[in-house]
Amino acid sequence: MKFICAKNDLVQAVTNVSRAVSGKSTIPALEGILLQTRGDRLFVAGYDLNIGITTEIPAKVSQQGSAVLGAKFFSDVVRRMSGEEISVQCDDKMLTEISSGPSQFTILAMNAQDYPEIPTVSDLQTLTMDQQLLQNMINQTLFAVAVGDAKPVHTGSLFDISQGKVTLVSVDGYRLALRREPIEVNEDFRFIVPGKTLGEVSRLIGGGSGEVTLRLGERHIVFEVEGYSIVSRLLEGDFLDYNASIPKGQSLEVTVGVRPLVDSVERAALLISERIKSPLRVKIAQDVISITCETSMGKVYDEVACATSGKEVQIGFNHKYLLDALRNSGCDEVKLQLNGPLSPVKIVPKDSEQFLFLVLPVRIRNE
Repeated sequence: MKFICAKNDLVQAVTNVSRAVSGKSTIPALEGILLQTRGDRLFVAGYDLNIGITTEIPAKVSQQGSAVLGAKFFSDVVRRMSGEEISVQCDDKMLTEISSGPSQFTILAMNAQDYPEIPTVSDLQTLTMDQQLLQNMINQTLFAVAVGDAKPVHTGSLFDISQGKVTLVSVDGYRLALRREPIEVNEDFRFIVPGKTLGEVSRLIGGGSGEVTLRLGERHIVFEVEGYSIVSRLLEGDFLDYNASIPKGQSLEVTVGVRPLVDSVERAALLISERIKSPLRVKIAQDVISITCETSMGKVYDEVACATSGKEVQIGFNHKYLLDALRNSGCDEVKLQLNGPLSPVKIVPKDSEQFLFLVLPVRIRNE
């Protein structure tokens, strides 16, 4: 294999596909990046058996071939080269020269035959979405994806396509995030994508415009975005019946500015740390949200003006869960809808049904 390509193209490709490279694996090739010439293009891939990121860049190819190079080392080398072009040459014994300007590295590559095959997807369904819309939907729901030892199926987000709408749902046992948008699609179907995959999709979209194509297979999905293909396994299992989890109606509705409420919660949470934990005590009555917290460090009182309609309530919250929902609302004002101190609070936009967040309360002792 022998090729020359622009340094900027190679650095960008290697940096992006490295996100899917396994940090430590029993298969050494998975700790590397696959380079494969295809005509006058260079195919670049990273894969960890769960997610793969691939792309192609222009190259001057004088000898076809393939090799696997250690991801971290190769990434460091190409980023630090001084020339505008980088030459890579690999012989039959996998001895590889990487050169640019006066700089030259000689290393031993791994055989591409040892690299596991990246899954191909037979398109059972295809979906096309605006890039910024998909990114916004992901970013507004990803915070509620479960982590750690949670139910595996909840470590991803549900895509529920039905009745001309796409609904994206994440849940972790303490909160739920839902975002819904109209979409042109003729069939109803659903699938669950790992949270890590969706994070990579959002990152690759960046500030780009255009469309993302989703190609759905039986066990895998491919996102095609900005010249990259992200292939991921799908999660299997019974996702939470989110419609049944959303409380119907409310005994109290509160309209409040997001920034003032976030500021108030952040001030009250200054008395809370990883070592010193305590819920926030929130009282809503007569157009005022009052927030109190008491820990071994001291106590705090704060309040925010709002517009209330319904019965007053006193309820406890984990401040982090409440802040996550408010910060991801993307609104100047939201509505809080409550059904008493032990029912989840619904956070919805003031003037639409675009998203819905649920935050479970924390039981507090009556004073």
